[in-house]
Amino acid sequence: MVEEGRDCSEILIQLSAVRSAINSISRIVLQDHITHCVVDAVKNGDKKVLDDLNNAVAKFLK
Repeated sequence: MVEEGRDCSEILIQLSAVRSAINSISRIVLQDHITHCVVDAVKNGDKKVLDDLNNAVAKFLK
């Protein structure tokens, strides 16, 4: 879009839409991970999974 000389406001609107889509997908992946992987790991006594989850969320929120 930039190379095509599109208006800056159009580019910003598209960037906002992409960011929103990525955030939505990220929430879905996180919910699925917690529901399946984290719950199962905690049930099996794997406490490290909680540290891994905290680290992943911290990196995502940066």
